Amino acid sequence: MSQSAQLRRTPRHTGRRRASALPARRYARSTAARGTTEVDFAKLSPTSNTTVLVTSQHPPRQYRTIAEQLLRAEHLHAEQVGFILPAESSAAQLRLHMAGDEFCANAAMALAALHASKQGQTGRVELFVEASGADQLLSCRVEPRDSGYRCQLDSPLPLSIEPYPSPGARSGTALVRYADSVHLVIECAGHGQGLREHAEQAALQLGNSEGVSVAGVMLYDPARGALDPLINVPALGSLLWERSCGSGTAALGAYLAAKNRAPVCASVRQPGGTMDVEADYGSGTITGLRVAGHVAIVAEGRAYIHD
Repeated sequence: MSQSAQLRRTPRHTGRRRASALPARRYARSTAARGTTEVDFAKLSPTSNTTVLVTSQHPPRQYRTIAEQLLRAEHLHAEQVGFILPAESSAAQLRLHMAGDEFCANAAMALAALHASKQGQTGRVELFVEASGADQLLSCRVEPRDSGYRCQLDSPLPLSIEPYPSPGARSGTALVRYADSVHLVIECAGHGQGLREHAEQAALQLGNSEGVSVAGVMLYDPARGALDPLINVPALGSLLWERSCGSGTAALGAYLAAKNRAPVCASVRQPGGTMDVEADYGSGTITGLRVAGHVAIVAEGRAYIHD
């Protein structure tokens, strides 16, 4: 479900009225088949970055085992897995914990869309989300559309944007650093197999050296306004060319604003569709960052995890 997908596994506030959260589920029980765990889920497509959200409750120690099976082509087959939890803050409606402990903007928007659907929202609504890999509440605006939802998420701000020379790059390459992730933005005029292999090596190297939950490499063609996102989640041993990437799109927006020393409002073409990014810039720094995309709910049901 991803373009040139590769999966490598290592050995083993605003004062708005607060809507009720998605109902908390009990810990899932085993089925009649010994060693099998029931997992309730929803599968969503945020700009084709297929995401499984687990709606039943499970011990955190099981997250990675559950995710590894759900991601497989012979199972639910998705690009990422997150777990819905009760919010800890009274100001939040939702909490999301990704299987690799990472922050994922697309999954956060998917959760907000799912919540809006469950609440029967027919107009625009603003929700507040707690998310792994983010140290503050994130505001997400959700608006129903004929084929799903239009979501815009306030993204965490980067800690720094550092020059990072890279072979095969055009005029710009930089490392956008967050508290628990890094994204290497590489400007390029198209990209062949050689540059893709270089990107994969860089993502693996960053994942090993930076001690972060996510190491991304964003191949950006400025002439086409096109982005090809590569994501490494070291905890899951995964390296994947994604159909779209919300956090990578945010990192690109921050990079462009810092490079041009000006606010940015751009539509970014990706293999799975177009995402929008807005970056506010003033006094020599990024002051606001938002990403937006389309979310469709494609399936809901129960899956089985086998020991």
